[in-house]
Amino acid sequence: MKWRDREGSGNIEDRRGMSRGKMAVGGGIGTIVIALIILFLGGDPSQFLNGLTGGKETQQAISTPEEDQMAQFVSVVLKDTETVWGKLFEESNNTYHQPKLVLFRGEVESACGLASTASGPFYCPTDEKVYIDLSFCDQLKTQFGAYGDFAVAYVIAHEIGHHVQNQLGILAKTDRQKSKLSTVKANQITVRVELQADFLAGMWAHYAGEMLHTLEAGDIDEAMNAAAAVGDDKLQMKYQGKVVPDAFTHGTSAQRREWFRKGWETGNIDQGDTFKGKI
Repeated sequence: MKWRDREGSGNIEDRRGMSRGKMAVGGGIGTIVIALIILFLGGDPSQFLNGLTGGKETQQAISTPEEDQMAQFVSVVLKDTETVWGKLFEESNNTYHQPKLVLFRGEVESACGLASTASGPFYCPTDEKVYIDLSFCDQLKTQFGAYGDFAVAYVIAHEIGHHVQNQLGILAKTDRQKSKLSTVKANQITVRVELQADFLAGMWAHYAGEMLHTLEAGDIDEAMNAAAAVGDDKLQMKYQGKVVPDAFTHGTSAQRREWFRKGWETGNIDQGDTFKGKI
């Protein structure tokens, strides 16, 4: 993807340098004694106590040049999604409300609750923000075998796809449906939601190439490989040695690849109704 020396988004919220503090285990009398000793020695015990208080923010490791470069890449991708979806919404006489993208390390507090790096990138419809720990970009290669910068672009575009669904009222509708169903039935709806986000990611790629001319040879292959790499069947077999379809929440590798491809080839949102018929 052609991204260097291009404008990034102004909707990046960088929280990489901060993390939520934690209450130290065993706090109590010992904590008070240590604080008193610091006070008697002429120090400021508040600095010690603040380090133990939940909800406080503490500085973390300084980012590397490689991580900062990835942050810039993500910012450019986000800008491209703003341009494409802004134009498409405008053409349908609607207004696209740009989401924020939060960069974090370790764990993060969102309006949808506390999440960690292990959660992977996610979209919170309550605060309309996408959250990503940039270490996931390395995991795409090392753990999932998804190489290339457009593999990362696909992940961002997928999460932005959820934002598009949110604006169109699809997430609210499916959440109401799932609340009345069993876990297995609710999972089936979740799969359709996720596959539609894959379609929307492919649709974004279609217009990024057509409108912005930013795609390069191999980009679509990188995205489809990434989509297949995070299929439920592949991940279940890798991590638990068996496939349990009733526990699927995102779709199979073949399904994810196919719906991204369909979005890419058609560029037509009417072709992305994953809620009808077989998927």
